[in-house]
Amino acid sequence: MPTPSQPQRPTVTLVGAGPGAPDLLTLKAVKAIASATVLLVDDLVNDEVLAHARPDARIVHVGKRGGCKSTPQAFIEKLMIQSALAGETVVRLKGGDPFIFGRGGEEVEHLEAEGVQVRVVNGITSGLAAVTSLNVPLTHREHAHGVVFVTGHAKPGDSGTDWAVLARCAHQARLTLVIYMGVSSAEQIESGLLEGLPAHTPLAIVQRATLPQQRHAVTTLGQLQQTLHEQQLGSPSVIIVGDVLRGLAQMQATSETTNLQAA
Repeated sequence: MPTPSQPQRPTVTLVGAGPGAPDLLTLKAVKAIASATVLLVDDLVNDEVLAHARPDARIVHVGKRGGCKSTPQAFIEKLMIQSALAGETVVRLKGGDPFIFGRGGEEVEHLEAEGVQVRVVNGITSGLAAVTSLNVPLTHREHAHGVVFVTGHAKPGDSGTDWAVLARCAHQARLTLVIYMGVSSAEQIESGLLEGLPAHTPLAIVQRATLPQQRHAVTTLGQLQQTLHEQQLGSPSVIIVGDVLRGLAQMQATSETTNLQAA
């Protein structure tokens, strides 16, 4: 005899919306967005992404950006749980990738503790998109044997990253550093990294990667704060540090010399 089908377990899907450009969404992300009846959308998600949502979907903007008024994380988690238990098809739409500085791990723990199943759809993280927009790799056989993704924003009460220790590791192991949310702590980042890396280490700052408003600057570690100030670069930005940028820095220096001679 056929067994009666079991009731479907309430589910929330965490979807990475990528770095900003809507055409960088994965096909799986588009399908998840199109199926949702409730969408909880982070502040850094491009509004154009929501064109894939069904017309009757409930869209809730739950902004979370450092230095700005944010929706409490506990409220977001409560809303996801309530919506899923009510039978809604819930998508939590995040900038970048849910599991790279997107609090995806925290949300999985809370949802599963309440009996809610979680699915995750990866997105292109902004650190990768930022360096790719410069036509530079994160790893290179001659310049970088690995890459470290690190946040420059510590939660309250946390001492955060030990930049001096990280710098020494990066120097010894030849690693590229990709720093998220580091603009507000640029002074500490610069002084700490200089304890283990030379001041002339190439550095790039990419603001609003992949969007039409993208801006970037190529400089050196010893000029991080000065460059942010002079170029008026702010959040959201990614800071990339390492020898993978050496060719780009050399091209910029050549271009500046050529322009100076032409003048």
